[in-house]
Amino acid sequence: MSPRADDETPRRGTSPRRGSSRDLPGEEPEETPRDNRRGRSSIGEARAYTPRGRTVAERGRLPRDGGRNADPFRPALQVLDGGESGQRSRSRGRVAEPQPKPREEPKPRKPREEPKPRKPREEPKPREQAPKARTRTREPERPRERERRRPETRPRRPVPAEPPKLANSTRRLRLGTVLALSLFVTIGVRLVVLQVATSPEEAASLLELRENRLSSVTLPAPRGSILDRNGNVLAHSVEARYVYADPENEGLQEDVAGTAAKLAPLLGVPQSELFEKMQRKQVLGQWTKFRYLDRGVDLSIADRIDALNLDGIYTHSDERRDVPGGDLASNLIGFTGEEGRGLEGLEARYDDLLHGTDGKRVFEVGTGKLNKPIPGGFQQDVEARPGNSLQLTIDQDLQFQVQRILDAAGKKKNARVGGAVVLDARTGEVLAQASYPFYNAAKPNAVDPIERIDMPSSVVTDPGSSHKAFIFGAALQEGLVQPDELITISPAIKKGDTPFRDTHPQDKGTRMTLPGLLAFSSNVGTILLADRLGPDKVYEYQQKFGLGKSTGEGMPAEAEGDLLEVADWSGSSYGSVPIGHSVSATLIQMAAGYGAIANDGVYIQPHLIKGTISGEDGAETPAAAPSTHRVLDTEVAQELRLMMEAVTTVEHATGLAAQVPGYRVAGKTGTGKLLVNGQYTSNNASSFVGMAPAENPRYVIAVSMDVSSGGGGDVAAPAFSEMMSYVLQQNHVPPSGSKAPDFKIKE
Repeated sequence: MSPRADDETPRRGTSPRRGSSRDLPGEEPEETPRDNRRGRSSIGEARAYTPRGRTVAERGRLPRDGGRNADPFRPALQVLDGGESGQRSRSRGRVAEPQPKPREEPKPRKPREEPKPRKPREEPKPREQAPKARTRTREPERPRERERRRPETRPRRPVPAEPPKLANSTRRLRLGTVLALSLFVTIGVRLVVLQVATSPEEAASLLELRENRLSSVTLPAPRGSILDRNGNVLAHSVEARYVYADPENEGLQEDVAGTAAKLAPLLGVPQSELFEKMQRKQVLGQWTKFRYLDRGVDLSIADRIDALNLDGIYTHSDERRDVPGGDLASNLIGFTGEEGRGLEGLEARYDDLLHGTDGKRVFEVGTGKLNKPIPGGFQQDVEARPGNSLQLTIDQDLQFQVQRILDAAGKKKNARVGGAVVLDARTGEVLAQASYPFYNAAKPNAVDPIERIDMPSSVVTDPGSSHKAFIFGAALQEGLVQPDELITISPAIKKGDTPFRDTHPQDKGTRMTLPGLLAFSSNVGTILLADRLGPDKVYEYQQKFGLGKSTGEGMPAEAEGDLLEVADWSGSSYGSVPIGHSVSATLIQMAAGYGAIANDGVYIQPHLIKGTISGEDGAETPAAAPSTHRVLDTEVAQELRLMMEAVTTVEHATGLAAQVPGYRVAGKTGTGKLLVNGQYTSNNASSFVGMAPAENPRYVIAVSMDVSSGGGGDVAAPAFSEMMSYVLQQNHVPPSGSKAPDFKIKE
C-alpha cells in the first residue's frame, strides 16, 4: 500500500511548497519525524518566512564568518538519504516545497561522521517523482555536494544574558529624574531653613555682610531751567562736581589732618570743618561711607583734587545753579541750596517740577585699602529723570529796565523797600516784577533775608488814595452818581470821632465834578460817594476788584491782604475804608484791580507762568488759562478811565509827573502806610498805579516805595513815567491819536 502524500513529513523549518527555487534537481527532500503538535502548515506560517525561506529570527542567527557561497541553513535542511539529498513530492506528483515552521529549540544531535570528500558536481538531473514506498536508504553523496551541504562546525552563538539594569534607557531616565528631584528638594529644604530656622542674629550678620560690600551714589537729576517769555535763560544748571569722602577708608584715616589741609584752600572750606566731616561716624547704627565735603565745585578745581590722588577722597558729576543775569529778577527766581532744592522764590514754589527725579547707582566695593568699585562686580543703575523747565511771562529786557529805574528811584528817595509791576492789560500776563533792593541770586547768603523778599507779592500796605478809583467805579456801576454830576464838598468831614480832611482843601459848599475830585484826590468827595454805596456795596466791590485774597500769580507765600468786614466797621470806618485806610493790599493786587478798569471792566487773574517744557522730550505745555470775571460794564470802565486822565493832565493835579510824552495816561496816586507785623510804620507807602494809552490801554504799571516823606505823585509817579515810556516804545505801541480833553473841575 502506497503511503499517503499527506504522511510525508517536510524538512525542519520548511513546508511543502510548489516550485521552490531553493530545491535542486535530483535532490531528495529530507524526511523528519512528523510533528503531531503542528498539524498541517498554514498560509500564515508561510508568510512568516523571508523570500529565501528563512524567518527573520533565523537570519539573525546566521554566522557572519561563512564563505560567500556557503549556505549555513542547508545542513539543517538536509536529510540523509542514501548519501544524496532529495525532495519528496506529494502524491499528486507535485514537488515538495519547504514549509515555514516556528522556531524550535535545537535538539541534541547524534555525533556525525566526518564528511567524505565531495565528488565533482555533476549536471543536475531532472527531478524524479518521489517513490511511493517510504524508504530510508542512503545513497553516497557527491563530494562537492556533500561539501556544500556540510553543516557549520563552529558552535552556535550563545544567547546573551539579560543586560545590566543601567543599560536600559527607561531605567536611566527614571534614575535621572529621581536624582534631579532629590537635588531640588534639598535646595528647597535649605531655603526654608534659611528663611525660617535661621536666627535673627545670623540673618542680621548676613545682611550686614552684604551691606558692607555695597556702596551707593546718588545720580542727581538735571534741574530744569527758568526762562523768560522769549526763551532767554534766567536760571539754569551747569556742569560741576561734588567732592566727598569715605570715612571708612583706612588710608584716609591714617592722615585725616593732612588731607583736610590740602583740600581747604581748594574748596574754600575751613580745615576744621573738613576734618570733622572726614571722621568716622555712625548713623542709625551703621558706619557712614559717604560724606559730602563740597558741592557745585568748578570742573578745574575738581581736576586738581583728582590729581592729588588722596585716599578716600573722590569727585563725582554734579551741577551748580547759575543765574546769568546775576540780580536780574532775583527776587522772583530765588535760589537753591547745596542739595539742589529750591529754597526761595520760584525755585522753591516749583521745586518738584524743576528738580526731576534723582537716580541711584549701587555697586560692590572691596574692603580696607581696596575700598574701590570692584571691576565686573555687582552694579545697578537707576537712571535719573531730568526736571522740566519753567517759562515765565517775564520779558528779560523789560525786567532789566524796570529794575534799573526802580533802583535809581529808590536810592534817590532813600526808600527802605520798593516794588514795581508791569501787566499786559489784555492778558493779565506779568511782564516785569521788580523789587528794591535786589540781590545776586548766585550769592544769596551775602545779603540780609529781608532784602531777598519779593515786595509786590509779599509786602502789604494801605493802598491809600489809589483805592479811591474802586469807589468811583462802584458808584458809577450802581448808578448812584452820573459822570457829569457835581458833588458838594467841604474842607473836611467827620466820621465817628475822626475828622477826614483833603490835602487840597476846597471852600465849604464847593461843587466839584468827578474828574476834579480824582485830580485833587478829595477824601471828602470819596467818602460822600461811599455813603451812597453803603458798607455792604463797598465791601462787595473791594472783593470784585481782587482785594482780600491772593491773586495766585505763582509766587510762593503770596500775601492775601486784609479787608475790614462790615460787621467790624466802626464809626470812623465809614471814613477810613473808602480812602484806602483800614485796608491792606499788595502791589500785585492793586495792579490787577486797575487791570480790570483798563480791560473794559473785566478782571483777569495776573499770572507769572506761561508754561512748562518737558525735560525728556521738550514738549511745551501752556499754563492753565487765568480766571476772569466782570466787575464793571464796558461803558462804565471807559467813563472811569476818562475821569482818571484828569489826574495826569489837570493843573496842580497829584499825578502830573506820571505823564508820558505822546501818550494819554490814566491813573491815580496813593499814599498809605507800610504794615509790618500788624503795625504801621512811620514812613509813607507812596504809590502810583496807571495805564496807557488811556483811550485803549495796553499796559498797567504799579509802582510803590516806602519812604520817610513824600507822596505818590513825587515819589512813584516819575518812575512810572519812565517805565511806561520804555514798555510802549519797546513794543511799538502807536502814540495816542488825540489829546486828553479839557476837564471841568468845579462849578
